[in-house]
Amino acid sequence: MEVEVKFRVEFGHMKAKIESLGARFIREELQEDVYFSVPFPTQLRVREIPNLGEAFLTYKEIKDPGQNEEFDEIEVGVSDASKTREILKRLGFKEDVTVRKRRLVYRLDNVTFELNDVEELGGFLDIEVISDDVEEAKKKIWEMAGHLGLSEKDVEPRLYQELLKEKKAT
Repeated sequence: MEVEVKFRVEFGHMKAKIESLGARFIREELQEDVYFSVPFPTQLRVREIPNLGEAFLTYKEIKDPGQNEEFDEIEVGVSDASKTREILKRLGFKEDVTVRKRRLVYRLDNVTFELNDVEELGGFLDIEVISDDVEEAKKKIWEMAGHLGLSEKDVEPRLYQELLKEKKAT
């Protein structure tokens, strides 16, 4: 089970804080996520990471709609993001929204920090733990959040595609 909490942050300031914890820098990714409309609380996306030459098809089942903390995820590598999107469109799925971001990935023990600079939205930090023990994972996430000076008031429960849709509607 993937357990994560997303926080709205100031990108540069948070980068320095994560590094001060002793988290190990893993990689930088430039991501373009194309989400498809689905009629239930899931995500279906094609992610392209051009700077690494990678692409993925991802299905995420949201365990608790409205919280967006717990996900069952199935992800497969694909060799051609464009053709994968075309297959999904021919099967009747409609492209919904595209999210572009720069992501810095750090790791400290079993905790992953994904610092995102999302086009049109700004800075966010996902703190993630993969575990079968959801409560223990949440405890670890909140421990790390506390070390970074983050609290519940900083949590962003909405998905990036929801935030972009809201922004475009105003």
